[in-house]
Amino acid sequence: MDLRTASLRALLLLGLCHAGRRTLASAPGIQAQPRRIAVVGGGIGGAAASYYLRQEFGAAVKIDVFEPGTIGGRLATVKMGDYEYETGGCVIHPLNLHMKHFVDRLGLSQRKDVPSKVAIFDGKELVFEESDWFIVNFIRMIWRYGFNIIRMRMWVEGVLDKFMRIYQYQQFGYSFSSVDKLLHAMGGDGFLALVNKTLEEAMMADGFSQIFLNDFVAPIARVNYGQSVRINGFVGAVSLAGADSGLWAVDGGNKRVCSGLLYHSKSELIPARVTSISAKLRPSKTGTTASFYEVNYVGESGSAHSLYDIVVVATPLHEGLSDITFSGFTPPIPSHYPGRYHQTVSTLVHGKLNVSYLGTTEAASEFTVSDVLTTDSEGSDINSLSSIDPVHIPPGYKRPPASQAKVWKVFSPEPLSQEQLAHMFLSWDSVSETRWLAYPAYRPPHRRTPPFILHDRLYYLNAVEWAASAMEMSAMSARNVALLAHHRWYGQDGKIDQEDLHTRLRGEL
Repeated sequence: MDLRTASLRALLLLGLCHAGRRTLASAPGIQAQPRRIAVVGGGIGGAAASYYLRQEFGAAVKIDVFEPGTIGGRLATVKMGDYEYETGGCVIHPLNLHMKHFVDRLGLSQRKDVPSKVAIFDGKELVFEESDWFIVNFIRMIWRYGFNIIRMRMWVEGVLDKFMRIYQYQQFGYSFSSVDKLLHAMGGDGFLALVNKTLEEAMMADGFSQIFLNDFVAPIARVNYGQSVRINGFVGAVSLAGADSGLWAVDGGNKRVCSGLLYHSKSELIPARVTSISAKLRPSKTGTTASFYEVNYVGESGSAHSLYDIVVVATPLHEGLSDITFSGFTPPIPSHYPGRYHQTVSTLVHGKLNVSYLGTTEAASEFTVSDVLTTDSEGSDINSLSSIDPVHIPPGYKRPPASQAKVWKVFSPEPLSQEQLAHMFLSWDSVSETRWLAYPAYRPPHRRTPPFILHDRLYYLNAVEWAASAMEMSAMSARNVALLAHHRWYGQDGKIDQEDLHTRLRGEL
């Protein structure tokens, strides 16, 4: 990374802290300010949406956030023994500027880093085990894979540098009406081509070897998305970025960002499940007809409904994840969009690892690998096996060796049987299982993604997941939807779906 790129990223991060609160003062006389906004979903997308909607529409608007479960959604923790551990989204990339901004704005801090080592397991034995010495690891990688590892980092960097243009667009208030238009503005036809081919096809076309894809790329895709190198090329690049150094997490748990954003946005949390959204017309005081959205929901007190000027759906509208119905819309809005979400089972086990399960003869007391990734082979019935640390690292904490009981996280496509647990662990005293429909099943060619705009003032934040699913992607989408809602409310079409950013900026300066 050169100094100009680093400086640009620093300026963009600063810009995120000051970028426009565009209230009625900056959009005079077009339409009165909205009075009520609903956000359906209290995960990172919904929480970030409430934060950015408050920025865009100011203090007067009432924002209600509907969430029937725990705030954080797919960011979640579970307590085992004296400590809490992450069961959902667990790492954040150093270039995730929205997440960095949230942590700074909310007064949170990054969790203390605990050094880790990685190994790759083919179902029978470890085909690669990281050393404590960087030069040894580098020589091993070059010996086995040539310069593929260096070229991979350059390939991922090329994708990320283009996609990071989104921060500059959003800093200056530009938004996009569809995922495809957003991707095209960032990376042109190349990005749209990338989501229409598999990661394997994209990387082999650029000269990467099959053995490198099998041994190195596939394990990363499996741990991050539970899928193989047949995911699309764009989400594959996002996955490979998760192998970079400098990954971090929020001290106390990543879900703290969600609760912090809801508090900061002064939104009202309504612990209820939304059952339907319908379009309604009501006469106004001036004799004209005003349109609203009726949100029907069920909470502890029973069924109820409320009217809103703007609604943002921040939960997946897919079978198994949502039962929201839509009525009174022309054309009709489907309750479920095509495609399915991929199941990943997160199993936390407090116990002693059976290191021979990994095909190693190394003594358990000497086995210090913390993250075991797996290849896409018949012998691998798990996606990964990791020794994990508490969400808050206490003073003097050291990760125990494998010879001692500690907490391991296993990602697998299906729940682990008692027989599988007995193969993997010599003993265990507690097990916690969480079944996540965590992210879409990415199977190119790229089908048409769900729209950001479901109706005039009804928006769908989770459409972005069909490009790639990550905390930062949800935060980007939240900012985009908040900007989109603002511009469409005040008729500022010149801020929507514009690709010639530099030309426009010169005209504004």
